[in-house]
Amino acid sequence: MLSRQSFGLNAVQRQSLVISLTAFFTSLLLIALVSVLVLIGVRGMAYFWPEPIYMVTGKQIDGERFSVFANIFDEPSNEDIRLHYSDSLHPYGSQKQLVNEQVVSVNLATQSAEIKFRDGRRVLAVPKHIIVPAMSPQGLENINAIIDEVAQITTQIEALNTQKLAPIHEALAQFDKRNVVADAPAREKLVASFKEYQTRIEALERTRAEYKLLVNFADQSPFIIPISNIQDVDFVSRLSTFEKWKVVFSEVGVFLVDSPKQANTSGGVFPALFGTVLMVFLMTIIVTPFGVLAAIYLSEYAPHSAMTTIIRVSVSNMAGVPSIVYGVFGLGFFVYTLGGSIDELLFSESLPSPTMGSPGIFWAALTMAILTLPVVIVATEEGLRRVPEGLRTGSYALGATKIETIVRTVLPIASPGIMTGVILAIARAAGEVAPLMLVGAVKFAPALPIDGEFPYLHLDRQFMHLGVLIYDGAFHSQTDGKSASMMFAACLLLLIVVFILNILAVLLRARLRKRYLAG
Repeated sequence: MLSRQSFGLNAVQRQSLVISLTAFFTSLLLIALVSVLVLIGVRGMAYFWPEPIYMVTGKQIDGERFSVFANIFDEPSNEDIRLHYSDSLHPYGSQKQLVNEQVVSVNLATQSAEIKFRDGRRVLAVPKHIIVPAMSPQGLENINAIIDEVAQITTQIEALNTQKLAPIHEALAQFDKRNVVADAPAREKLVASFKEYQTRIEALERTRAEYKLLVNFADQSPFIIPISNIQDVDFVSRLSTFEKWKVVFSEVGVFLVDSPKQANTSGGVFPALFGTVLMVFLMTIIVTPFGVLAAIYLSEYAPHSAMTTIIRVSVSNMAGVPSIVYGVFGLGFFVYTLGGSIDELLFSESLPSPTMGSPGIFWAALTMAILTLPVVIVATEEGLRRVPEGLRTGSYALGATKIETIVRTVLPIASPGIMTGVILAIARAAGEVAPLMLVGAVKFAPALPIDGEFPYLHLDRQFMHLGVLIYDGAFHSQTDGKSASMMFAACLLLLIVVFILNILAVLLRARLRKRYLAG
């Protein structure tokens, strides 16, 4: 009689097949993950890499020729090219696609420069000379020194506005509230001081306006740029590889400390980075104690009944609820109900303008804490179950109470499991977008949640978030390669932030495990 193995695979072959299939699908997963990271990394670094400038000569539909300085999105050797160019009609840049019949020539423009503005705009042109007050036109050798000189004048103007004029404005506003007459000596003194400082500011502004940079476009048409608007001038087409990397590191620094500009298509992401880290930090502070206390009750105090089983199943199911549902809950309960009640009790003098009854970073952190609470509860409860029962019994035998046993024996040993839940909570909260857009995250927030004004941490303020910034860039699907790369750069930064937060939590978990579980 034939054995069953004669018609199929034996045990060794089946085991080998399972291992092979597992390795195959694991390899596919790793390849997909690495591909995504490489794509994000390459496209993100393109935002910082200085693109060479070409002189592109082409023909219009009517046959008329034109010449422009441009960054080319495709290879210059391609017959069909997409470019971002500057000319006299579009000095701050426009986009165009040329088919092969329209392209006459494409040449590297070594004399051209990328002139970056402080507001995020940029001009591609050939700098000719600098116009300086009471002096003949200057060459380009000292352009960086002149830009710094004009920046110092701007700093003086801003200092006079903030340190001198702003207090005078506030004092005059107080006089208006108290109905102080116009010819009162104190008021006249303030008005005289205001006029004096205003005259000084106007003189500085006139001096600053006399500093100009004259540039020519590809068709030799001139264009004058105020030096006060210029952030940097880079002759990118003549940079060596080392010099390009210097520009990259400089751009990365600006990216991390500057604010978004030009509808989040240029500039930096500091407000979004700061808001993301602060929101995750607040969320962690909120969710950790509540999650641990809930897990302790379910594991140590709750009776083994049908109700406890239902609660555990409900907690597990909460982890699968779509995040947008939590956002709607946060908007309806935290913002409108709870925040509105706080306004009526504590900020009634500001109504109908809401204080806590509007989306803000505190409500966002609280909403994300509710969203990640099931993860912390489940991980903590699992860590509590792994504590040997003998340790509890020994603690009781030595006279410790139940609460003393939990605090001094059970929780320290279960702390690595607690940190696992916190790590998962941080990873999920940092990447969520949909609920945050309902409860506090916005496309652009003019003020940070933390500043030098009392109470220093403003929980009622809206904030920027890297996920929302990425969503906004993807939603508007910029066709400009530079601005599209900013979205990938922000995505890369978000991955790095999540990685760093997780690494810190993992190191803390390893330290706790080494301390309490060694041996």
